[in-house]
Amino acid sequence: MPLTPLTEPLGSQRASHLLRRTVFGATPDLIQEFAQYTPQEALNRLFIADIAKPEPPIDPATGQEWMMSGTSEANSEGFELEQYFLGWQLGQFLGSNTTEDQKLSYIFRERLVYFLHTHFTTKKSIVNNSRALYFQNQLFRQFAFDQFLAIEETDETLSFKDLVIKISLDNAMLQFLDGRLNVKGSPNENYARELLELYSIGRGLEGTDKGDNETGDYGTFTEQDVQEGARILSGFNVDPSFSLLDEQTELPTGVAKGNGLTAAQHDNNSKQLSFRFNNAVISPNPELLLNGEATYESAVDEIKQFIDIIFQQEETAIHICRKIYRFFVYHEVNEEIQNGVIKDMAAVFVEQNFSLQAVLQTLLSSKEFYEGADGISDDHFGSIIKSPLDLIMGHARSVDLQLPDYLLNPTAFYEITNDWLRKMGDMGLNFYEPFEVAGYLAYHQFPIYHRGWITTSYLTQRYAYVQSVSNANMEGMPVQLKTPIEYVEHYVDNTTASNAKDLVIEIANQFLALTDNLGFQNPGSSPLTEERLNYFLDAFLKTFQIDENPEEAWTIRWTQGVDRETVERQLQDLFNAILQSPEYQLM
Repeated sequence: MPLTPLTEPLGSQRASHLLRRTVFGATPDLIQEFAQYTPQEALNRLFIADIAKPEPPIDPATGQEWMMSGTSEANSEGFELEQYFLGWQLGQFLGSNTTEDQKLSYIFRERLVYFLHTHFTTKKSIVNNSRALYFQNQLFRQFAFDQFLAIEETDETLSFKDLVIKISLDNAMLQFLDGRLNVKGSPNENYARELLELYSIGRGLEGTDKGDNETGDYGTFTEQDVQEGARILSGFNVDPSFSLLDEQTELPTGVAKGNGLTAAQHDNNSKQLSFRFNNAVISPNPELLLNGEATYESAVDEIKQFIDIIFQQEETAIHICRKIYRFFVYHEVNEEIQNGVIKDMAAVFVEQNFSLQAVLQTLLSSKEFYEGADGISDDHFGSIIKSPLDLIMGHARSVDLQLPDYLLNPTAFYEITNDWLRKMGDMGLNFYEPFEVAGYLAYHQFPIYHRGWITTSYLTQRYAYVQSVSNANMEGMPVQLKTPIEYVEHYVDNTTASNAKDLVIEIANQFLALTDNLGFQNPGSSPLTEERLNYFLDAFLKTFQIDENPEEAWTIRWTQGVDRETVERQLQDLFNAILQSPEYQLM
């Protein structure tokens, strides 16, 4: 059966859930605005056509961009430029340098750029070129909202399937997975293997019995398909000048190894796939050859044939939709969920010509996204452990942090983003430097998945970061955070703020994923126990033992505006207790 549409207004908890999963989080004001929307109305705010493209990063050494114009001796060192690119991407996650009317959709698009990066993984230490990383990043950005991506003059839309073709010729990918080394007579199978295993058809549902396959048969593809795929993909090279542009995306792409007229290093013979692909044969199109020899066009056409055959297999849509589900909903996919929600998503994916946007619009407006799937009890609100990126960006979004303008003050901008990159690394996410070719462990490592973000060391670093920001201490960084007292004055009404228990519930509501029916005396109905809420209350009030009646003393201090220093300290303790809680690590 298809996913169940949700048509009623979201309410605050579901609005908060949607905004955490799509745009890293939101201020209380934005959550309350979205609470009034139906899911479709909310998605109309998140999917907007013609969102502005970000301006390229600036090199502080020259005060100019280098992505489009190239580098010279005046530019910073290559490793510095790579770091500036990464910092620039963090800024895009917060909608830097975009208008308020586009900001939410802009950030959601960047969220999808990150998703595509986790799927088509790249390591900067291997690519070793900031421009190649940037143009791959731009490719993901183009395909994030793929239903808005039309080919001029034909109105034909491009889709995820087309992205798989483009990424196969992407300069960064040709470098990362050795496509540049794959030539006729000496095939390199690295990319062909990962194309099948990771990027398209996969190996089926993890943890399930796949039968007694013969050696070299992985249930969805075989070693024969890897070998023949390598021959299909042979003969391309990185273009260090980034001058050859793809006609559809107008972004740099790889070049054919040859004399400019022919693709001399492409295997021009026919290739036969295995029984897993119905023994399909891929041959060069005679009309695209030059005197019988391979050309760039004929070699690309073979790749298109190969991708078409892969996407004709039912398991391809299922594999990709599992990845989408795990990123946006929950990591656990059993056979019941696969045969229900995942296959429903896959049906939409196929019907809509493999559109990522179409699947997301269906998923994010469904009851299953908000209420979870049948057979799993903990797969909805607060079910995913925040990545270090989600932790940092989520807090920044919740307090409406504004970064310096990277076009006008790149030095100050990079000072902050470099600090974030270091802290993310300390917490286990080395941005653009995943541990293995399959990507960051949290997005693919069965059965651990997101639990890999939590170790003793990583948790200590998380708590240290949270303490610094909850105290509004950015260690001398050129950015202004609201102090706890400023936050409460801005986002909490005075009546609520003056009552200690009401204030605890309100701050918990604003920062934690489990918020409906919070109360100190709601046994069985509150998602947080009275004991847990009392822990937050004690941290808030018991710092100053001199108060005979701590709750009354708080009310007096707040309403009469006295002893502001004590008020600030108490609020710091409250924010620390809530933001350092296990519940805050969930989204």
